[in-house]
Amino acid sequence: METHVVNWEALRSFCQELMMKENMSAGDAFVCADNLVDADLAGVESHGVSRMTNYMKRLRTRVVDPQAVPEAVQELPASLYVDGKNAMGMVVGEYAMRRCIEKARETGCCFAAAHHSNHFGMAAYYSMMAAREGLIGFCATNAPPNLAPWGSSQKYMGTNPFCISAPTKGEPITLDMAPSVVAMGKIILAAKLGQKIPEGWVVDKDGNPCTDPVVGQYGTLLPIGGPKGSGIAIFVEILCGILAGAVCGPHINHFWNDFENPQNVGHVFCAIDPEKFCGKEAFIEGVDQLIGELKSLPKTPGTTEIYMPGEIENTRRATRKAQGIQMSDSVYKELAALAEQYQIEFTI
Repeated sequence: METHVVNWEALRSFCQELMMKENMSAGDAFVCADNLVDADLAGVESHGVSRMTNYMKRLRTRVVDPQAVPEAVQELPASLYVDGKNAMGMVVGEYAMRRCIEKARETGCCFAAAHHSNHFGMAAYYSMMAAREGLIGFCATNAPPNLAPWGSSQKYMGTNPFCISAPTKGEPITLDMAPSVVAMGKIILAAKLGQKIPEGWVVDKDGNPCTDPVVGQYGTLLPIGGPKGSGIAIFVEILCGILAGAVCGPHINHFWNDFENPQNVGHVFCAIDPEKFCGKEAFIEGVDQLIGELKSLPKTPGTTEIYMPGEIENTRRATRKAQGIQMSDSVYKELAALAEQYQIEFTI
């Protein structure tokens, strides 16, 4: 399959310019482009620029408001209640986490819940915002229905990812995961690339095992660990849907094919300042010691390295920043088509 090697900064600038064509401010467009390109740098292509065609259509149809400014409609010393005003989810997420970081430096921690938002891209983007400032970061979001509760074949919850990051002396360690075996975005990307998917990711609409991603898009994702993954997804709905004042799984309008009705996705964010607890330096020393001890443990046969959460993604980021991002021909052609549509020079 043909691929193209693209420079990450040029790609980010191109995506930013595209979104500015739909009346987004330069700052908001940068945040959205930075989130998408960071996903490609980390190797999470399902949440990267492969979604640009859909994001641009959502902006063009105004099902998302390109000029909306999120607002904290209720604010206490350690909490924020955010109205996203139907802005791009990345704009809402960056606003909420940035405010959490500011307030956590004063109070020790801050928790934010946001509603009237949209798909916010890669969750790790927000938790790592906090970790790169020396704080612990947490976030979660709900999503349109793709996952059935344990014991049912009827999908109800979204894939509902959550993410937590902790600072170290080097790059943060980050656990970014969904309670489903795989994100629906990976199935959609596989369909776009003409690839099969492994059995065990999804069942078709009749509950049968499925390896065809085109069919799988209309099926039901499987939860990790059976009732454990199902339980996590339910509690993310409680936090991001009910507590945030958004809507839950089947009541969230679809990201991919509904260009008339806003989604009203909900998110939660939290920043914790270790300085107000054991002290920032002591915390980082402790995390680094934990990492060193874990990595020095005896390895199972065939294992060459014990990886920390997010370590592989951090390595990919560094490599791809230096060597470029390998992009599939189908995604490259989609971006070229957008450049032609919006009359932007395509030089990536």
